[in-house]
Amino acid sequence: MRFLTTSAFVLLFGLNFVQAQKFGYFDSEYVLSKLPEYSKAQGEIDQLSAAWQKEVEEMQTKVDGLYRTYQAEQVLLTEAMKTERLNEIKKKETELKDYQKKVFGYNGLYFLKKQELIKPLQDKIFDAVEKVCKANRLAILFDKAELVMVYTDPRHDYTDFILEELGLGDPNDKVK
Repeated sequence: MRFLTTSAFVLLFGLNFVQAQKFGYFDSEYVLSKLPEYSKAQGEIDQLSAAWQKEVEEMQTKVDGLYRTYQAEQVLLTEAMKTERLNEIKKKETELKDYQKKVFGYNGLYFLKKQELIKPLQDKIFDAVEKVCKANRLAILFDKAELVMVYTDPRHDYTDFILEELGLGDPNDKVK
């Protein structure tokens, strides 16, 4: 009985604590889309990515060409020549995989460039989020873009406050 009473007290106290917390959410993807610097950075990233992808495709075409040539000439080659050609093809395939990993892999050039261009914008948004949270006494602010939210009550949406803090708010819209 005493355990039940203590548990009930903890549960009620815990519920009161949760109810006392103020929370909200915002949409970071929407905020990023409103930043002019973001579209410029995204354009640069897309351009670099396309160039790197083209290089990968060219390398793949060369590997495929070497393999087709090998298959066409295989009957005429000695065992030593076959081994040499296969080793050359394997070397080119390894170079291709290494290049793909260097560019598109974890901590690759694509990731680093994206981080270089997008991180300052994310930091700018985080500073605005922090100011809005302090001004509105929010204990928790969720990012709608990064979290699955089945239902959201618009009165807890602080996206407009974040945009306002960044100086991107609609001048005709009055943030409440």
